[in-house]
Amino acid sequence: MRITLPSGTPAERVVPDGAERGLVVIPDIMGLRPLFDDHVARLAAETGWAVVAPEIFPGHETQPVEWRLEHAAEISDTRRLDDLVAAADATGCTTVGVMGFCMGGMLAYKAAATGRFHRAVGFYGMVHTPDNWETADSVDPLESVAAPGACPVMGIVGSADHWTPPDHVAELQATGAAVVIYEGADHGFVHDPSRPAHRADEAADAWTRALTFLAE
Repeated sequence: MRITLPSGTPAERVVPDGAERGLVVIPDIMGLRPLFDDHVARLAAETGWAVVAPEIFPGHETQPVEWRLEHAAEISDTRRLDDLVAAADATGCTTVGVMGFCMGGMLAYKAAATGRFHRAVGFYGMVHTPDNWETADSVDPLESVAAPGACPVMGIVGSADHWTPPDHVAELQATGAAVVIYEGADHGFVHDPSRPAHRADEAADAWTRALTFLAE
């Protein structure tokens, strides 16, 4: 069901009876849409966790991907991270993990240092904020992962993804994060079966690895 976070940001929430753990799912750059409604419902059913997915472009839900790529900096990191913490609170659980995809994967890395999440998984998230997405309050994803007190992090990447170049992946590995590299996989190979980059076998493996990590 749709809820509204304190900031006014919409989010999708499913809370199974007796849920004792929570999970925040951060959409890709295209934001909250039926694909992520389905992910929330599926993940809640499979895990028994309370699952919440917030919109990452609040107020701009109808904008196309071209606009989002050019205007990502119009929403501050403070707003987005505050929304992620509010989404965690909306699960009603103390122990909450976070996972995100693409831009959402980058935000999952940034969320690792908020103190609210017990584990974070970034699916092909940018290790450094792209220059044109920088804001006055921008948080560097790598610095967040490496920050004192940051929660354990897993990164899931494809070796053919230009958004996560090898030198950035090496930097992520150097922080001690658990990094899983899928050879030949391109950006977005896990979460959206309609994408040409989707790889069913690798996607199934990545989902299993991510949920196992979050359950620990």
